[in-house]
Amino acid sequence: MSERGTIEKSRTRPIEVILSPLQRFLRLQAAGGVLLLVCTVLALAWANSPFAGSYQSLWHIQCTIGFGTFQLSKPLLLWVNDGLMAVFFLTVGLEIKREILVGELSSLRQATLPIAAALGGMVVPAALYTALNWGSTGANGWGIPMATDIAFALGVLALMGSKVPVGLKVFLAALAIADDLGAVLVIAIFYTDDISAMSLGVGGLVLGVLMLSNMLGIRHPAVYAILGFFLWVAFLKSGVHATIAGVLLAGTIPVRTVLNCREYVNNSRRLLDEFERAGGAVDEKIPNERQFSIIQSLEAASELAQAPLQRLEHALHPWVAFFIMPVFAVANAGVVLDSTALASFREPVTLGVILGLVIGKPLGIVAASWMAVRLGAAALPTSVSWKQLHATGWLAGIGFTMSLFIAGLAFGESAQLEQAKIGIIAASTVAGLSGLFLLRRATAS
Repeated sequence: MSERGTIEKSRTRPIEVILSPLQRFLRLQAAGGVLLLVCTVLALAWANSPFAGSYQSLWHIQCTIGFGTFQLSKPLLLWVNDGLMAVFFLTVGLEIKREILVGELSSLRQATLPIAAALGGMVVPAALYTALNWGSTGANGWGIPMATDIAFALGVLALMGSKVPVGLKVFLAALAIADDLGAVLVIAIFYTDDISAMSLGVGGLVLGVLMLSNMLGIRHPAVYAILGFFLWVAFLKSGVHATIAGVLLAGTIPVRTVLNCREYVNNSRRLLDEFERAGGAVDEKIPNERQFSIIQSLEAASELAQAPLQRLEHALHPWVAFFIMPVFAVANAGVVLDSTALASFREPVTLGVILGLVIGKPLGIVAASWMAVRLGAAALPTSVSWKQLHATGWLAGIGFTMSLFIAGLAFGESAQLEQAKIGIIAASTVAGLSGLFLLRRATAS
């Protein structure tokens, strides 16, 4: 072993050795999807076990926060769906904003194919669902099969490793982002309760203050966190679903850096030179006072070279992937699988969800993509075949998280919610397995 390797090994802390397997798992692209799957199975097992009563009672525990006369009291399930999911939607909003400004949706040529695919993948499933539920009480669930679960879909795609062209991964990610944007608009416009003009006005005022903070160059996350909380409360009281506040908050987060790349490199090089000159003995265990001051200056420069949007998105991602979405899955995927559940497969709500996600998604995505390419408005990504794009269309039929969320908005606590959940779980399973099978064949040929 080299001297450098010996030094690095000697500096490894015992806790790092203990946690290294967990850290390796969390770095896997498929990790979020795997955890989501585990939590779904856990919820199903719990809801169908002798302890099913504890599952139901847990999520109906009344939880209250507040101070003085200000009180918010909701069942635990609604704190998950209205509170934690607002953070999820904040992350979605940050991803959408980044992709529009500097990502795959930043130019018309780049954005045309995934946007066209997303539109096809929303319109066709919604149309198929509506055709089966037209004029019935289940018609309000037309938005359920429109959604794509980006964590599950990209997780399944990651199982193929390097066999999948980079262009296909980028296409699916951009499609899912555009799909999320469509889902946000659908929720905001069509799945809204009675509007409170006063609360909505307060929300608009807070949003204006957030936009002004951005214009004034305020970058401290605490300012946006505090104002974002008041924005969430206002929307919670307004009748517009509270999670929309997360998307609106994302739109106000600053996206520009104070230092550009060249300024950051020059500042860092100068500070590192000063750090070296300020050094004492070579084997000092801690920096001296001057070196410590330089380290703080380096940290400040590094912060100024980062966009607040990127920093926030990076900070929230592990919380969303490894806490919020798994908790949401445990809270919402606990469907009782009995004779009633089997009978649900004859219900138009369940059939509409399955038909929309399993047939409508790949059909709409491939048809819209083919039309965009045929008209010359877009081109297939490099090294991506139509067979691979077709398989990816099936992966986009994994609706799960967003579909469960929209189902809750559409049906509340009714029996149709359980029918929709059964359809979502069944369809997402079929779509995921079929997409993986088709992708293996497409990459092998």
